[in-house]
Amino acid sequence: MSEEILMEDILRANEEIAALNRSLLDGSRTFAVNLMSSPGAGKTSLILETIKRLGGRVKIGVIEGDVASDLDARKVGECGVPVHQINTKGDCHLDARMLNAALRTFPLSQISLLLIENVGNLICPAEFKLGEHRKVLVSSVPEGDDKPYKYPLMFSEVDVVVLNKIDLLPYMDFDFERFRRGVEGLNSRAKIFKVSCRTGEGMEAWIDWILGELEGFERELERKGEGGG
Repeated sequence: MSEEILMEDILRANEEIAALNRSLLDGSRTFAVNLMSSPGAGKTSLILETIKRLGGRVKIGVIEGDVASDLDARKVGECGVPVHQINTKGDCHLDARMLNAALRTFPLSQISLLLIENVGNLICPAEFKLGEHRKVLVSSVPEGDDKPYKYPLMFSEVDVVVLNKIDLLPYMDFDFERFRRGVEGLNSRAKIFKVSCRTGEGMEAWIDWILGELEGFERELERKGEGGG
């Protein structure tokens, strides 16, 4: 069996489990967001700020994906929200099977918004569906404005690009218009949010997007008659 055919089989099997995950999430009325980035771009910081700003308005749960350790999960746990750690033990991404095992031990019925922090990598996570409702890519100013050009698959797959650490723009050689053109050339539907998790700048727009997506999700479930009761 060729390597290409083997990969196709792996992805097909993954998509079947991803469909099961989506059914579990819809049945529990839980909206799931898959957060992806390179290491250090600020996924955990974005999650922490989101929890802080949504406070008691939305019931949030977090699944942390890392190659090793539970450092980020412990940080999130201090916010008082349910958190589950997945260690991939070398794999450079989460897959649907890993998420399925986590979902079956997670209190989904008590969670409206599930934030999934994928393993820090700009290649592998783009190919593996989890059953999430939205994909978000967190990029950052220190990484440079060329990332859409170097990692086209990741940028073409996501619903949202969050450009983090914009408080560093005055100190970095970062051309936002070049970055924006790169994103839009690959993915015209992707929304771009400029934020600083350190200063809070731009976070309102991100939070408004989350709340709008949650409302739309609820309307869609009502239309389909899903998750009643």
